[in-house]
Amino acid sequence: MTTINWKKHIIADADVLTGKPVIKGTRLSVEFILGLLAEGWDEKKILENYPQLNAADLQAIFSYASECLKDEEYLALRQVQE
Repeated sequence: MTTINWKKHIIADADVLTGKPVIKGTRLSVEFILGLLAEGWDEKKILENYPQLNAADLQAIFSYASECLKDEEYLALRQVQE
């Protein structure tokens, strides 16, 4: 399986959104797009509402997030009773 090179799509510049990772050429942060996905937006809805993005940009977000989580330490999470 080939992983997309997220560095071609995502940058962090101190002059853009105080250095948050964004999709290159936009002010759309990785955090914002992940938030849309968490709210239930699908790829089609994101691309329709943000036509400056493409499918490779979205794939790069997942690749970036995956790499960020690789070497992290994790705390055990307790299950919440509903």
